[in-house]
This record gives sequence, C-alpha cells and structure tokens, in this order.
Amino acid sequence: MLELDELHLIVVTDNETDALSSIDNDVQANERVALLDRLEPSYVIDGIDHISVLDHMCCASHGFSTLVTGVKGSTSRTVLFDVGPYGDIWLANAVRLDIDLSAIETVFLSHWHWDHSGGLVAVLSAIAGARSDAGLSAPVLEVHPNRPDHRGTRLSDGRVALLPEDPTFDQLAAAGATVVLSDVDHEIANGFFHGSGEIPRITTFETGLSGHETRRNGTFESDPLILDERYFAAHVRGRGTTILSACSHAGIVNVATAASQLHDSPLDLVLGGYHLAGRVMEERISDTVAALRAFDPRLVAPGHCTGWRAKAALAAAFSPSGQYAPSVVGTQYHLQA
Repeated sequence: MLELDELHLIVVTDNETDALSSIDNDVQANERVALLDRLEPSYVIDGIDHISVLDHMCCASHGFSTLVTGVKGSTSRTVLFDVGPYGDIWLANAVRLDIDLSAIETVFLSHWHWDHSGGLVAVLSAIAGARSDAGLSAPVLEVHPNRPDHRGTRLSDGRVALLPEDPTFDQLAAAGATVVLSDVDHEIANGFFHGSGEIPRITTFETGLSGHETRRNGTFESDPLILDERYFAAHVRGRGTTILSACSHAGIVNVATAASQLHDSPLDLVLGGYHLAGRVMEERISDTVAALRAFDPRLVAPGHCTGWRAKAALAAAFSPSGQYAPSVVGTQYHLQA
C-alpha cells in the first residue's frame, strides 16, 4: 500500500445512531457536528442562526457500510466498503451525508451476508448512473467468487434463522457494475488501499460464528468459519494501518494480526463489527479486549454486530486513554499524516 496523506471515512450504514455523545479524540466527528458545519440556517431570529438538524439525520439499520476516501498529494480515490441491507436507506443516508455518488470508483464487499450485500443492486445502479452522467467509467464491484446459495444460523430447537439470499452475479452486472472476483490479497485503486484474501486463523479463542450454516448445491452444512470474509485496509503516513472489518467472523484479533503485518506498522483505526454479541460469542470478550490492548491501536471503533456488552468492555479499556471511537451511522473520521 501507498502511504497516504489523508484518509476520510464516513459510516453510511450502522446499527446505531448517536449524535449527542462527547468525543475523546481529535479525528472523529459525529453526525450532528457535520450537519451544523454544512447546513444553511433554517431561520434567522434576532440575528441568530437557527439550523434544523434532526430532519437531516441518518437512519440506522442492522448492517454496515463505510465510504473511504484516500488522499495522496493532489489525487484522491474513493471506495465504498459494503452497503448494508437496504438500498433505499443507504441512498437516503447518502443524500443526508452529501455524498457524491459519481466519486465512488469501487465497491468492495467484505463477505456474502445480506446485512452487508442486500442493498447492492440499488446502490450500484445509482452509482453507475451518477458516474455515467459525469462521463466516468462504470464502478467496479469486488466480491468473493464463492457465493453461497443461502446462509443462516441454526437455533437450539433445530430451526434455521435464514438471511435473505444475496444478489446474484447476473443481477450485480445488470446493475451497471464491472464485477471482479477476487479471493487473494491485492491492491485497490493503484495501491491506495488493500483488499485481503482469506484471513489466517491464529488465535485459539476466535473459532468463528457459532451455529452458522451455508447452503450450497441444495445442502446446508455447518460453516462457522465463513472463509469468504475479507478485510480492507489503508495506511496513513506516520499514523499506521487502518482496518475495516465488517463482521470479524475470522476474529478481530486475527484480522488485526494480519493487517499489522502488511506495512510492518502499528494499527491506527480498527473500524467495524467485532461480532462479540450473543451468549457464545460474548465468552470471547475478555480475551479479545486483552489482545487488542497488546496491539495498542490509536483508536478502536466497534460498531454493527459488536454488541453492547463488548462495547462496554472496550470502552472501559480504551476510553480512559482517548482510544475509543465507536462507529455509529453518520460518524466521520479524518486521519491526517
């Protein structure tokens, strides 16, 4: 990866909204602050500007999506990491966040789960249309080639809680994207970013998603490891490696281990879902927090599927030193060399 001068991240989809909490670091801005900086006054009363904010705020939903823009010199490159489950919510949030769809060159799907891929067709179609109107090439969609037929989690009574089916390759191509299949480590946007291949499983306590099953060729089979999951990374000069891990089915510590070796550098921002929610997964919280403390990232930014118990433990460990920067919809991060 190149050493970037700046990295901008905007959380477009996440499970939670929180525009009021105070912030302990100098790189994170909540949605309310960004709106106050951007919106024109709705009224001027007694010479004082009154800005209407609440009707411009994003909607939360169970999923994850982050817009990533890297800057080096006079060049910037923009990639969308996942889209979340609902195309209409993503597109509405993009309007509220003042996102230029035509600037999105690549969409990178972390793994085949509907809460990350369900909105792809609608979002890709809108991006492709915006880029066409601007005289730009079609967006590239990077996905893992091993698309499942169906996925879900087996319950204690034997039933399976199903996720809706992911979009097909034909549907994605028809939406206007150039579909690229990749399952290996590679550069993205001429080295501005890094997309991983299969994430090595090293730790003893990160054993995948308990009860997860995948249907292929008409048969459901146990699939706790979800080997098609990939992370996304960037490196800002003088700060270190930033990781986006949508669900961390491989384990956020395994992800951190792999990413820290990319640039032989410290970890900067660790953003995304750490998937430590649910009774079985919550048994891993203390080991995960301890292992992340050993990495000493500049900021941990758990969101999406992390769960409130894990967030509380991470906040207790990292917030006192200003290293806790939780992901919620509308949050922005600005990392500067």
